[in-house]
Amino acid sequence: MEVEIDTLDLSGSPRLAGERPEHIHLLAAIQDPLPPITVHRSTMRVIDGFHRLKAARLRGGHTITARFFDGDEAAAFVLAVRLNVAHGLPLALSDRKRAADRIIVTHPQWSDRRVASVTGISPGTVGDLRRRMSSDVAPTGHRLGQDGRLRPVDGSVGRLHAQELLTEDPSLSLRQVARAAGISPETARDVRNRLRNGEDPLPRRRRGATETRTDRSEVTALGLARTGGRSRGEPVLDRAALVKRLTADPALRFTETGRNLLRLLALHTVRKEEWDAIINNVPPHCTDIVADLARQFADLWSEFAVRVSDEVPQIG
Repeated sequence: MEVEIDTLDLSGSPRLAGERPEHIHLLAAIQDPLPPITVHRSTMRVIDGFHRLKAARLRGGHTITARFFDGDEAAAFVLAVRLNVAHGLPLALSDRKRAADRIIVTHPQWSDRRVASVTGISPGTVGDLRRRMSSDVAPTGHRLGQDGRLRPVDGSVGRLHAQELLTEDPSLSLRQVARAAGISPETARDVRNRLRNGEDPLPRRRRGATETRTDRSEVTALGLARTGGRSRGEPVLDRAALVKRLTADPALRFTETGRNLLRLLALHTVRKEEWDAIINNVPPHCTDIVADLARQFADLWSEFAVRVSDEVPQIG
């Protein structure tokens, strides 16, 4: 509906640096009607469309087309972040981190992955922010995931339940175990790998030991241990050789999706020395963005590994 521009509240933008004048002038110069903005009905605060509103004002208009949102203010801010992350002028990384700080406080029950899906940063970065804000965040025993399910923050009970399920029926899929035990498929995979290797289903740090490695490094080490059951001190098969072997497989070479997979895998066959050179030459002003993207890609590969091992039928 059309609303009077002067009745709208422009405070509360998730953009710390405010709007970009050049973008406002660009929108004002376009002859097409501006897309509707989003407004919080109870406060008349603009949720999304600050640039469009100022462009309309610059055109000399007194009204603008708006859609109304009827949730509370915390939900309105979440929507503002979600919309501003997604459209053509996305939020800066510093804006997204600040938004994550606020959402962690207003929605302490949300999982790191759910906050990450709204703010456009990685779950690992959200976890780091949550740990730094521990004194400001109300403690909660469960977290609400993207799938709408509550899961315990301490996954020990779920891991032990998964151990029981896999011991009773090793043929259960990861997703079946995850649903029954109230854990993620990745955690179910970790438990299964630990049982196969004769290890305790609980990481040592959960039993009070002084261990600082992250979940991702544990999963990576477990994944390497699966290549023949070698101990962690022994060399693993050369990644480049494995990818070269896959490249010779006609099932991959002669399909578009197979070639795409081979190209993605080939990106990770560089030697340690090459990785070191890349790391040492990342420009200082790009480190946050590069690290954030690396974490997001690592999460995508982790989910890919779970789905491949769980959903693709095994031979034999």
